[in-house]
Amino acid sequence: MNKTYKHIFFDLDHTLWDFDKNSANTIHRIYNEYNLQDVGIGNIDEFVDKYNVHNNALWDKFRKGKVRREELRWKRFWLTLLDYQIGDTALAHELGMAYVEILPTQTLLTPHAKEILNYCKEKYTLHLITNGYELTQRIKLQYSGISSFFNEIITSERSSALKPNPEIFSYALKASGATRKESIMIGDTLEVDVVGARNSGWDQVYYNPDKKPHQLKPTFEVSCLSELQKIL
Repeated sequence: MNKTYKHIFFDLDHTLWDFDKNSANTIHRIYNEYNLQDVGIGNIDEFVDKYNVHNNALWDKFRKGKVRREELRWKRFWLTLLDYQIGDTALAHELGMAYVEILPTQTLLTPHAKEILNYCKEKYTLHLITNGYELTQRIKLQYSGISSFFNEIITSERSSALKPNPEIFSYALKASGATRKESIMIGDTLEVDVVGARNSGWDQVYYNPDKKPHQLKPTFEVSCLSELQKIL
């Protein structure tokens, strides 16, 4: 166990909360409730794949300040519908609203997430740093049963900054009463979690379940959350 760490900051989506599976389940439900097959969308899995492409691209723009939150929420569905030659802006807005209502009530966690939270809680003070929406992230924590693990929940809304910007990491230190040397960031996105933390003087753990090749050298790297027990 590393004696210098006192505070562990986790990312939420894709790190503890299984965003991909929860999102897919949400879109499957929306597909059925809105009878999207009747408007010409025959393959639900293909629809999910197309949505993910547009969602990821828009989130990248959002992090760079090129698109607003409200625009992101409906435009990812609008662009997906356009892939099927469906130019229905009203439907895109409806799907966007349904998605943000249903998604945070999904409960699937990543493998060993609950186990590692229980392990870390005995030794450290735990917090979250997330670029997600304030209310949405808190609902996710409540429904998935992990809200009680965290002392501070730092969202981009609360801090008025987005990872990887150093402002959100500085805010997290002030909110938690931690120092850089006492803190370590655990997240799944190199350019957001790892680079952001490193540029702010923090140690980092890159959670890389798909073992994607890369050139960066995080402080630690794991492909399964259970491996954190060897580090912390």
